[in-house]
Amino acid sequence: MSNAVTNGIRVQVASAYLPEQSAPQKGRYVFRYTVTINNESEETVQLRTRHWVITDGTNHVEEVRGEGVVGEKPVLAPQQSFQYTSGCILKTAWGTMNGSYQMFRDDGSSFDAEIAPFLLASPAVAPQGDPN
Repeated sequence: MSNAVTNGIRVQVASAYLPEQSAPQKGRYVFRYTVTINNESEETVQLRTRHWVITDGTNHVEEVRGEGVVGEKPVLAPQQSFQYTSGCILKTAWGTMNGSYQMFRDDGSSFDAEIAPFLLASPAVAPQGDPN
């Protein structure tokens, strides 16, 4: 599980391989990841955009930018949290993801909340002791 805190916003991500949706013989490896965002600050914030950096096992990098997450732009008051699950398809049996969420405060200022790198790996290639 990845864990990062930026300006009181904690972002944790856990991932899992989905063998029932994958087709390794066709170079299709499907993963889900669950993100939990906790507002540990004293200010209300809103997640407005996301930026993901997805790197597969061949070191091919894809960047994804967009509005909100899963069709929402959640507003988090102090001590509130938001959780969602999404997915990623790779052409290799493993890869990594990391990125950031652009968070806006009530006063109009903004900052990027870090999403620490996390591993996407099928069981056949997951290193021993991997927490995912």
